[in-house]
Amino acid sequence: MLTGIRKGIQSFWRNEDGLGMLEMILIIAVIVILAAIFRDQLKAIITSLLGKAKSKTESFMDEKA
Repeated sequence: MLTGIRKGIQSFWRNEDGLGMLEMILIIAVIVILAAIFRDQLKAIITSLLGKAKSKTESFMDEKA
């Protein structure tokens, strides 16, 4: 009886079918948490990059006209 229970637990422990999905969920969770923590810094960086892209686009379009 105990041998059967032990084998059942061992087979459950070795079963890795859902491991890929769990890893993906954990990675996404870490990314979301980091984005929430550094939200203000990320917002400033993105705003800066978009501002630079806008000014470059405007200067390029002004040269064409």
